[in-house]
Amino acid sequence: MFNFLTETFRLGLKNLFLHKMRSLLTALGIIIGVLAVIVMVAIGEGSKQAAMKQMQQLGAKNILIRSVPPAETNQASGTVSRILDYGIRRADVERLRTLSRLSKLVPMRNTEQKVTYGGTRANATAVGTVPEVFDVVNLPLSRGRYFTELDYEQESRVCVIGASVAQQLFASIDPIGQEVQVGTSGRPTVICTVVGVLEPTGLRGQGQEMIGRDLDQDLYFPLSVAQDTFGDMIIKLQPGSMERKNIELTDVWLQVQDVSDVENAALVAQKILADSHERLDYTVKAPIQILRAAEAQQRTWNFLLITIASLSLVVGGIGIMNIMLATVTERTREVGIRRALGAKRRHIVLQFLIETTVITLAGGLLGVALGVSVSMALPWAMSLVSTNTYPTKVTAWSVIGSFLISGGIGIGFGLYPAYTAAQMNPIEALRHE
Repeated sequence: MFNFLTETFRLGLKNLFLHKMRSLLTALGIIIGVLAVIVMVAIGEGSKQAAMKQMQQLGAKNILIRSVPPAETNQASGTVSRILDYGIRRADVERLRTLSRLSKLVPMRNTEQKVTYGGTRANATAVGTVPEVFDVVNLPLSRGRYFTELDYEQESRVCVIGASVAQQLFASIDPIGQEVQVGTSGRPTVICTVVGVLEPTGLRGQGQEMIGRDLDQDLYFPLSVAQDTFGDMIIKLQPGSMERKNIELTDVWLQVQDVSDVENAALVAQKILADSHERLDYTVKAPIQILRAAEAQQRTWNFLLITIASLSLVVGGIGIMNIMLATVTERTREVGIRRALGAKRRHIVLQFLIETTVITLAGGLLGVALGVSVSMALPWAMSLVSTNTYPTKVTAWSVIGSFLISGGIGIGFGLYPAYTAAQMNPIEALRHE
């Protein structure tokens, strides 16, 4: 039996190599189907991995509450002079502290002040906050130290800067120990000594959109100093207009004790704020929602994957069946000779099944090679035309599964032509010209 299978396999390969172009076209549907499976799974898995990375950066157990201008203030943006009063209050923070299973609470205030060193200005966001921010928002140090609870209580003029700020202000010198100015000359300012530099976060896309700024461009200093120096009023003067904003806190980070508590705590926090705010001047979001969105996107990708791959494989299977039926007709006399020499019907069935299986497995291998190559090259290709990142991740199950399915397609769609050949009358087959 083994010798028979070996000989049949050899004859199958010989027949395929005799018609190389026809064999390639026969396998084209399988190639496209396997390619589609691997690439689309890689895109979906890459998006999920990127979302997971961002969620880990922002903290799976965290909830972010942000102050946002209500709709009516946005409509008044063209006025010559206006006073805006909105956002999270310190009284809201005290109510939020009553949340059950709350681990940490971090208030933040974007002072909207200039950050300069000598004559150089950085594109930075000066944020007053508390020492727990570095732990809650997962901000690892590159060098130096964080500011401490003692710095906060003593209102020490110290700060920790993001990687981009360090690059902009101190490209050729060590930032540690240098003094930067927060504020505008002629108005209240703070001279802060840099005590720490953060590692780059690499936060992009939905994560950066959720926070509303680039963490690498942040400068963190004690909230106590920010409140005493700048107060709650921010005045912006522009040619022909003036804007005054009264905002006590711009952001509040909540950290709960367990990931399972996040979504329920977010709902309770939203209700607490709704009871004390007449207008919708805040948003409540959780980084875990990034993962939820990625999972929903992956489900969409999976649906498209199944649809496209199924159509491609069905079309490929029909093409294989069509070609094999034509092959059976061409080789009618060969079938008659084999039957006359003693071959049984199962031998004829096995012969043609092996040929179709070889075609589909070869197509599957080629599809796997192309799918893996395209998946790996896609991020590089997209970086040439877009600043956004498109990560991909090839999974073992998509490669193995698509390859096995291609073999199954060969057997499934090759059965009918093989059965047709086996049912031929040997005498009539020998007479066929």
